[in-house]
Amino acid sequence: MKRIILALSITLLSTGGVFAQKYAFVDTEYLMKNIPAYESATQQIEQSSKKWQKEIEALNTEAQTLYKNYQAEMVFLTDEQKKAKEKEIVAKENEASELKRKYFGNDGELFKKKESLMKPIYDELYNALKGIAEAKGYSAIWDRATGMIMFVNPNIDVSDDVLNRMGYAK
Repeated sequence: MKRIILALSITLLSTGGVFAQKYAFVDTEYLMKNIPAYESATQQIEQSSKKWQKEIEALNTEAQTLYKNYQAEMVFLTDEQKKAKEKEIVAKENEASELKRKYFGNDGELFKKKESLMKPIYDELYNALKGIAEAKGYSAIWDRATGMIMFVNPNIDVSDDVLNRMGYAK
């Protein structure tokens, strides 16, 4: 029993350097609410999103109207006319889908707009966090709102040590 306590004590004392690191927390939700540029950027993004959504909805409404008209007229149309109307409906639906992809897709206009408006704010935030961490000696700063690490001092990176221990030295 004494050996276990002694081993635990030695282990705790030898890892004291880990516990000596200084850490800090920030709340990005609070920070963003108090940055005027963030509010302005958010409003611009929301306005663009609503505008683009209306364009897409208008095309979808046109496609629905074409389809309803087609259903009402279908009994009076020849096979060629039916095919032409069906093609027109499909084209309108495809146009709406393409527009949606253009605006809201992975590399769409919304993504580009967010990146162009938010990147300067995030860069400013990161630089402020880095400056505070360096000035106050923090090893890492976590975001309370998301649980993500916002800044890590590169001096505490032990990746090369891990590779060495595993036998994969540079």
